Amino acid sequence: MELRQLEYFVAAAEECHFTRAAKRMHVAQSGLSSAIRSLERELGASLFIRSTRQVELTPAGRALLVEARRALSATDAARAAVAAVQGLIRGNLAVGSLQCVHVVNVPQILARFHAAHPGVEIQLRQGGSRHLVDQVRAGRLDVALVARPLRPVDDVLIRPLASEPLVLACALEHPLANRTEVSLHDLDGEPFVDFQQDWGSRDLVDSVLGERRIAFEVNDVHSLLDLVTFGLGVALVPQSFSVKTDKVQFVGIAGRLPSWDTVVVTSETASAAATALLDAVAAARSGRA
Repeated sequence: MELRQLEYFVAAAEECHFTRAAKRMHVAQSGLSSAIRSLERELGASLFIRSTRQVELTPAGRALLVEARRALSATDAARAAVAAVQGLIRGNLAVGSLQCVHVVNVPQILARFHAAHPGVEIQLRQGGSRHLVDQVRAGRLDVALVARPLRPVDDVLIRPLASEPLVLACALEHPLANRTEVSLHDLDGEPFVDFQQDWGSRDLVDSVLGERRIAFEVNDVHSLLDLVTFGLGVALVPQSFSVKTDKVQFVGIAGRLPSWDTVVVTSETASAAATALLDAVAAARSGRA
């Protein structure tokens, strides 16, 4: 089994089309198809269901895709490790991040990293915590800044960044806005604004409140705060959201609630570039950068 075969296979799996995959890999379609057929013969299994319009993975193909991505990621890490010994850091670095990470300034860190390591091509993707962690596990992201998963996650390393309490966000005219503290029982019957289900904060609030009426689901912080501003619902959010607007009242929650934890997630075999980025995050966190 050759790495080039795995690269062609992953490209075809992601494009769902041999012609597009061949164009992406800068090879003739006949060469790509031949390499994949050779791989299928070696494995003794069909990897794709082929049609005239597109291709889709078989169960064997779906199983191979996870391991192929890991193998290619490990190969990239090996090349980068050798380059690092020679005093160079190069290659690709795929970073995932929540929309709002208050602990560190992500764009600033990436800019400083790029200046220090111009040989590294950086990609940034935003999304929900669960999705980003899955991308790290699949080898499609090297580093992700996310909310701490509520359940154990295999095949990744998790490093804590910061911890903060949850607070109530409500409109300035809301009956609870003048309270110094509220209990969870005070929120019974309230309509809620919340994020979609792959967001870490949604998972955390669900674990705290259980059944509730979610009137509005959004996928960005500013939309959530705007809806709260106009009295369309309340929300439980990390305390750091309070610096984003003065049009919402933020009220403390009584009792012992789980905290909102921001963490950095990497694979168990982080590349030299990923390790350098972790050092940059740690330096920014400690005020050394």
